[in-house]
Amino acid sequence: VVVAVGKKGFLRGDMLLSGATVIDAGINVTPAGLVGDVDVESVSAVAGALSPVPGGLGAITTALLLRNVVTAAERQGGER
Repeated sequence: VVVAVGKKGFLRGDMLLSGATVIDAGINVTPAGLVGDVDVESVSAVAGALSPVPGGLGAITTALLLRNVVTAAERQGGER
């Protein structure tokens, strides 16, 4: 299950089948910091695997963005 709705705590454990893999791609800013769209406490009790926020997809997103920027720069004018 991939969650990216932009609503803190949207996905709850009672919405999942036991053993589900959950990827939290949502970003929500709170006074306490960044949180995802998953209610981590209830989902952790049911899910077989959980990619949390922070600490989940962020590094992959950054790496892919950098790769795409480099590719775009190469296509527009080559090396400098």
